[in-house]
Amino acid sequence: GVKPMPQREFQEPVHSPDELIDIVPVDYRVPYDVREVLARIVDGADFQEFKSRYGPATVCVQANIMGHGVGIIGNNGPIDPAGATKAAQFFQLCDQSNTPIIFLHNTTGYIVGTKSEQAGMIKHGSKMVQAVSNVKVPRIAMYIGASFGAGNYGMCGFGFNPDFCFAWPNAVTNVMGGDSAAKTMTQVAEAKAERSGKPVDQQALKEQEEKIIAHFAQQENIFYAAGRLLTHAVIDPRDSRNVLGFALDTCIEARKRTVRPNSFGVARL
Repeated sequence: GVKPMPQREFQEPVHSPDELIDIVPVDYRVPYDVREVLARIVDGADFQEFKSRYGPATVCVQANIMGHGVGIIGNNGPIDPAGATKAAQFFQLCDQSNTPIIFLHNTTGYIVGTKSEQAGMIKHGSKMVQAVSNVKVPRIAMYIGASFGAGNYGMCGFGFNPDFCFAWPNAVTNVMGGDSAAKTMTQVAEAKAERSGKPVDQQALKEQEEKIIAHFAQQENIFYAAGRLLTHAVIDPRDSRNVLGFALDTCIEARKRTVRPNSFGVARL
């Protein structure tokens, strides 16, 4: 039979998890340091950062949660080429050492623009997505802010079948942010008008932007996603540590069990 999981000794965080609701802004556009979240989730507020000066907007750390050794990745902004490369290596190292990975989502996606593309954003971003798709260790995603576009993929969003996917009530997720979508469509309309030699109707563009932003705002709300079963639970941020500890217990216990598939049909009354 399966032996019960042994009791583990661990330290509570130095800072109270109750402080999380004051640290993380409701608006994902307001910056904050994800390390402040880590200090209120991990044992003893003690963590070892991986390559802190390389791709610094992507934060990768080793820590413990309720006695379980874990690798944690968080975001302090968009994922750039260096951050994607660092994350891919971090995932591989966690997989090699049989260390579960926790993904704290707060990113608008992979950084765009000529400079980042010339630096190999697509190549390095694909390495991150490939790594997160192939690791065999437990993967637990938690949306604590924004989770947009391909950034959601690289951070093991729901579509990448994490063992658990949780979210905070302030979280937002979509193919892209409403502001970005509205700006993109405005640029397309302006370019089309310029090619045809027609004047730009600024009032029409303004109305179009407002409609797009309103449409995206409705769909990016985390309760919209949860209502369509695109996350396993929306939780109180103050419960994050306990929820992650329980999820880690469950993942580790599940991997000890052998499932025997049935080879016969279902008998009905």
